[in-house]
Amino acid sequence: MAEIRLEKKDVVATVTLSNPRKLNAINVAMWNALAQTFAALSEDDSLRCVIVRGDGHNFAAGADVEEFSTVRNTMTQGMRYHTETIAQALAAISQCRHPTIAAIEGVCVGGGLEIACACDIRIAAPTARFGIPINRLGFPLAPGELQYLLQLAGKAVVLEILLEGRVFGAAEAKDKGLVNRVADDVPAEARRSAQRIAQGAPLAARMNKQLVRRLAPIPQPLTEQELHEAFAFLASQDYREGVQTFLSKRKPVFSGK
Repeated sequence: MAEIRLEKKDVVATVTLSNPRKLNAINVAMWNALAQTFAALSEDDSLRCVIVRGDGHNFAAGADVEEFSTVRNTMTQGMRYHTETIAQALAAISQCRHPTIAAIEGVCVGGGLEIACACDIRIAAPTARFGIPINRLGFPLAPGELQYLLQLAGKAVVLEILLEGRVFGAAEAKDKGLVNRVADDVPAEARRSAQRIAQGAPLAARMNKQLVRRLAPIPQPLTEQELHEAFAFLASQDYREGVQTFLSKRKPVFSGK
């Protein structure tokens, strides 16, 4: 059964891409479920972090090509498929207010790599495999999907990935800037990362995400309203808690207020 599974434990949510018969290839229903799931998670103030993983020992083998004859067989279908279905899912992941971690094992290609690139942190197993070999399918990467890859890896690396269509390992993915770190036990390392994030102030984490999106890749001056939002933390309980606990040498407990 192809589905998006959601599990919440304390302040961390785990989203699982599940279509094991096809190496977790993402079909239309799953893309739509991803968009809906992340939109809901973003509004959940009780959360501190979201982990994205694949079912079994693969992350995701891209979009479900078997659907193409029915969901993107014409210009109209194809544009809707990419500019609405996939674009909305990737935007929901990228714009999620909470920090996101891609826990990558096995295959992470095509749409799977796009999902990973839309996350904030990527942790990969040494045996993970990466790439976007769509040149063999006869089509380029859609503009709305290309942006996430380009923001991470830059023009030269992205052109190499797309023009060659080569599948490569985790060490090379890290060298290319696609992966933050490589770990033997990816689920455990992802949990440790989520715990470190959860121990920090959630308001600060959300503002860091917002400002990074706003200022990258080409910084533009902030409006007066944006500047006030960036410094609104000064009136928060978390800010007072952080400073007071630092001075008193005790561990802070952040409330998100």
